[in-house]
Amino acid sequence: MLLTFCCLQMVPTLKPMDLMVEASPRRIFANAHTYHINSISVNSDYATYLSADDLRINLWHLEITNRSFNIVDIKPANMEELTEVITAAEFHPQQCNVFVYSSSKGTIRLCDMRSSALCDRHSKFFEEPEDPSSRSFFSEIISSISDVKFSHNGRYMMTRDYLSVKVWDLNMENRPVETYQVHEYLRSKLCSLYENDCIFDKFECCWNGFDSTIMTGSYNNFFRMFDRNTRRDTTLEASRESSKSRAILKPRKVCTGGKRKKDEISVDSLDFNKKILHTAWHPTENFIAVAATNNLYLFQDKIN
Repeated sequence: MLLTFCCLQMVPTLKPMDLMVEASPRRIFANAHTYHINSISVNSDYATYLSADDLRINLWHLEITNRSFNIVDIKPANMEELTEVITAAEFHPQQCNVFVYSSSKGTIRLCDMRSSALCDRHSKFFEEPEDPSSRSFFSEIISSISDVKFSHNGRYMMTRDYLSVKVWDLNMENRPVETYQVHEYLRSKLCSLYENDCIFDKFECCWNGFDSTIMTGSYNNFFRMFDRNTRRDTTLEASRESSKSRAILKPRKVCTGGKRKKDEISVDSLDFNKKILHTAWHPTENFIAVAATNNLYLFQDKIN
């Protein structure tokens, strides 16, 4: 009986505990950038990817960690002559030879790697002419593109600047086919946003799996959704209350003046320290992720 008791004591038992996730690098691709990397995009050939910083874009092979190929270099011989920097870059979802990169001047260049090893000449150049009557001291700052994303079908691309999201048809370079105002009510506050450096915040944007809806972030932990078919937009808030299990997100609205309704928030009450810069949408389901400061919120469509 004593021997049996000792054997039973050695049988492992299952004890519940909190889930712990730990990431460990499989490969380290190092020493290829002088400046901070702003973009990484895996190619549709699943063999290569690009990484971009302010002045260069490098092409990597996923199996080679100690060598990359420089495919874009905008660094001038004299840095005093520098007029713009690269802000984002992405590969086309189907054409492995095509990629785009955006600049701080609000322009987008589409390049074809078949034309030359160094893509110093673009195939297409996308830019919306500025209205001279609306030009101000902040025009160049707010026109800087912080993110560029191809649609899943590869026909369109979306860009995010400080105040708006624009959708471009790859066959039309002179202007976007759609423009959505994210927080136009902040235009009157650009001076204070410049003083507290918020005007340099870089917001991301993303498509849903069907390319029918666009999502991007804003201040006060708000994030915006734009339905491309109905042209209706929705403002939602990522908060502790909304993150409770089965909690339903209620649309929010910002009041710019006059009498404020019960469910509205005044533009003067917005917290600019709370901001959603990073957003992601599941490729096939209505499942989204938004990063608010040091919190990650996951929201799922209502399940009956």
